[in-house]
Amino acid sequence: MLNRGNFTRDPRAANNPNKFGASKLDRKTTKNILLRLGKYVIRQWYLFIPAIIMTLLSNQLSLLGPQFSGAAIGAIENASGVDFPTVWENVIKMILCYVVSALFSYCLAVIMIHLSQRIVCTMRKQVFEKLNTLPIGYFDTHATGDIISRISYDIDTINSSLSHDLVQVMTSVYTVIGSLIFMWNISKPLILIFAFTVPASILFTRYRSKKVRPLFSTRSRKLGELNGYAEEMLSGNRTINAYGKQDVISDRFNQRNEDAMEAYYRAEYYGATLGPSVNFINNLSMSLVAMFGGILYMLSVGGKVAPGTMFFISLAGIAKFVQYSRKFAGPINEFANILHEFQSAFSAAERVFRIIDEEPEPLDTADAKTLTDIKGLVEFDDITFGYTPEKTILKNVTVTAHPGKTIAIVGPTGAGKTTIINLLMRFYDPQSGEIRLDSLPNLKIKRADLRKAYTMVLQDTWLFYGTIYDNIVYGKENATLDEVKAAAKAARIDGYIESLPDGYNTVLSDDGVNISKGQRQLITIARALLSDAPMLILDEATSNVDSRTEIKIQEAMSALMKDRTCFVIAHRLSTIQNADTILVVRDGTITEQGTHDELMRLGGFYSSLYNSQFS
Repeated sequence: MLNRGNFTRDPRAANNPNKFGASKLDRKTTKNILLRLGKYVIRQWYLFIPAIIMTLLSNQLSLLGPQFSGAAIGAIENASGVDFPTVWENVIKMILCYVVSALFSYCLAVIMIHLSQRIVCTMRKQVFEKLNTLPIGYFDTHATGDIISRISYDIDTINSSLSHDLVQVMTSVYTVIGSLIFMWNISKPLILIFAFTVPASILFTRYRSKKVRPLFSTRSRKLGELNGYAEEMLSGNRTINAYGKQDVISDRFNQRNEDAMEAYYRAEYYGATLGPSVNFINNLSMSLVAMFGGILYMLSVGGKVAPGTMFFISLAGIAKFVQYSRKFAGPINEFANILHEFQSAFSAAERVFRIIDEEPEPLDTADAKTLTDIKGLVEFDDITFGYTPEKTILKNVTVTAHPGKTIAIVGPTGAGKTTIINLLMRFYDPQSGEIRLDSLPNLKIKRADLRKAYTMVLQDTWLFYGTIYDNIVYGKENATLDEVKAAAKAARIDGYIESLPDGYNTVLSDDGVNISKGQRQLITIARALLSDAPMLILDEATSNVDSRTEIKIQEAMSALMKDRTCFVIAHRLSTIQNADTILVVRDGTITEQGTHDELMRLGGFYSSLYNSQFS
């Protein structure tokens, strides 16, 4: 990725997360997230329908268990003595119900694991595909570690809720409704107890959820910031060690780690208090059931309540009611316990969906043309551009690059040199003015065709995991081995490659960290040499090689640049003396332009810059 010059991330994004980062999950947002997750589930209907069936069968059998248990207790209460055959018959039926219910529950768990994995696989695919469509500006304003955190940690959090918590909810709903029906048939007066305790549980749960919900959004954001900082520091490990800043970096990491830990603790602590509180209310309801049920039983046994009336209850009835009341209260307690997990999953889903909902790069206009027979005439016509509205980088820039000519761009750091390259490649579009290729406005050219018209060699090399051969042919996949070897020879890297045990089949680790920086740059130069794009961009392409190798590469570059329109950014002015035109960029404007000799005779900024390097 190109260096963006003096473009920096907008500091407001860190200071105002509700506007630029993680937003507070209000009721409407939570509802939308729930509906979107539901759509993912419905798409896997061939797994979801069997899961529903397994839920119904498992819970129905589980609900029949207290019926047989109560019947067995009723057989013990028999006035003529214990009816052992009836006891054993109902005990066996009860055991069978629970065993088969457990088997169905196991099958349900397996199905839900498959279901959740398919959903998170789809999510990761959608996120990654969306990232490939986003403009470069998105990656300028979002830390890499935070993006990775969303793809990994946040989606894993969603997976955990879908595979476990969703099963609990499905089970809880059926169990609560079924238990309520059975309890209604056993004793209507005792159900009145739940008319007080259940609303108390619901009201308390809603109250705590409103307090806990923002904490999980903060937790996800802090973990993303921690991952982003860790990724940045690991990539700069050499520099950190070279400057002896390990202690400083560790202190900063520890601060972010403590912030993340504090956010995690607060979310988990306040979320964890929900379950025990609801459990207390449920235990209170159980105590009231036992107390009032005992009173009704004593009245029934004492003959003060006639059999068949609403207040009559037997010992078997109390046994069944107590079991059903536990089944009724248990899921409510479980739901309260997993509610904070849902809050975490919703916060994670909101961060994931925010990537999926990002606006991609604008589509090509309907009249966008396909490039053919490119000549290489590039024109900047009164270009004004800034990465943010508050700061303009380029001001009224007008440049013409004729076909086959080399344009060198020099100037102090932050002057806008690389910004010109960004606009050439349409990584960004100017606020005013027009850029044309072969007299055709860039906005009227298909973006993919425009970018393929350029070959780029950047100061920051990029190699992927694969063989050296694969990395060189990246820009021309149909290239033969002989062509690859010729490109490597021209880049002065063939001798090194041939000395390796596996030659061109040597596998490079991620970003080629198992070879030197100079060798990485030579491989990227070989990649560019192999490309047949009609235009070339060189951004400090030889900054990581020694002077002797640079001279040899310049010879190869001369052949590469022949008959191509070339844009060269260089700080070593010795490498651009033969450029057809040298542009001197200062403070976003072109202050000088001409050949090397013309600029030296002018005696301006370029002349002083050149003399300072070779004095």
